[in-house]
Amino acid sequence: MTTQPPIRPDSFKVACSSCSLRELCLPVGLNSHDLEHLDTLVATRRSVARGDQLFRSGDAFQSLYAVRTGFFKTCVTAEDGRDQVTGFQMAGELLGLDGIGTDRHTVDAVALEDSQVCVIPFEELERLSREFNNLQHQFHRIMSREIVRDHGVMLLLGSMRAEERLAAFLLNLTQRLQARGFSGTSLILRMTREEIGSYLGLKLETVSRTFSKFQDDGLLEVKQRQITIIDQAGLQQLVNGATC
Repeated sequence: MTTQPPIRPDSFKVACSSCSLRELCLPVGLNSHDLEHLDTLVATRRSVARGDQLFRSGDAFQSLYAVRTGFFKTCVTAEDGRDQVTGFQMAGELLGLDGIGTDRHTVDAVALEDSQVCVIPFEELERLSREFNNLQHQFHRIMSREIVRDHGVMLLLGSMRAEERLAAFLLNLTQRLQARGFSGTSLILRMTREEIGSYLGLKLETVSRTFSKFQDDGLLEVKQRQITIIDQAGLQQLVNGATC
């Protein structure tokens, strides 16, 4: 059984109001008065080592977690015992929304690299949301964003060929990274090709073959996990062709 690192309340001296991710995370759009209340809500950070679980399917739901640094995957165990990846989360995104409906988590959240999250007790978040309309509105926006993302994945799995699925995945990943100040054309994949295949509904061999084809076609330069997008318009054309 994986043990969680101890929570260190004294490590959270600087809160949401001065966090570099506040324009991507829960505080976006909040005024300084509301941010002060959110600062008191987000009282702790938790470190999660690479390969460790932040929470498991079946765990009691108590908190949401804002990714401060690092990268996570969420997954469920299929009937045949294999892990099915349901999403990838990076800095500024929330984990734990899966537990709201049933008061228990329905997925495992696993760190793909050494990571750190801000712990947001859900009962306190609900209480503050009732008092501050801006916070409630932002929380609803985040939930809506997750629903839209889920619909996007359904579109990927339901109507796109392998090349189109991988192109859409890479474009989405680079757009999210660019919003966080990283390069929009160069990235290091934190997930394995097998995990990408699980998320996109593709076999490992298909993912590897498609990466090779993209490189042969001059769309990408691939060096193990380091990816450089050479022809972003070409990738976008693949995706646009799938949605016509």
